[in-house]
Amino acid sequence: MIMRPGQRLLMPVNPTFLWLTLLLALFANMLTNMLLWGRAAWAPDVLSIVLVFWTVHQTLRVGMAAAFVAGLLMDVHQGGLLGQHAMAYTALSYFAIMAHRRLLWFTLPDQAVQVFPLFALAHAVELVLNASIGGAFPGWSVVLAPVAEALLWPVVSWMLLAPQRRAPDPDENRPL
Repeated sequence: MIMRPGQRLLMPVNPTFLWLTLLLALFANMLTNMLLWGRAAWAPDVLSIVLVFWTVHQTLRVGMAAAFVAGLLMDVHQGGLLGQHAMAYTALSYFAIMAHRRLLWFTLPDQAVQVFPLFALAHAVELVLNASIGGAFPGWSVVLAPVAEALLWPVVSWMLLAPQRRAPDPDENRPL
């Protein structure tokens, strides 16, 4: 693979770490829905950020099936329309797969700009599905959620790539 100048060579991701981070993101979403601020429309969806990250970086392991299952779990947790999050996460994963080769060429702040439309689309899908069954419009604060998710993208990316940046066995004489 041709890499950007200055980009570090990463170690392979541990599959246990990958699935554990998705599970922790699911629990983080559940905790924020129950404890912190409830189902606020402006609250960022941590699971969607982690899901897009792993879909972009590990396309063969995390794809639309994992997004669908994660969406169903969120739908069951929130007790709303079954399939609302599943459809939004599946669409999010589909467009992340379409953009994953192009996205990896950008720096982290530029990637945040590139993934913002994906997050906005996912929230639009949820709004349309909620409106189709007669749900109330949550207000214009819903526009802040994709912005918050795009702003969290560089932080989450840096944290999830950290285990892959370490050398397999550090040696001062080795250039990589």
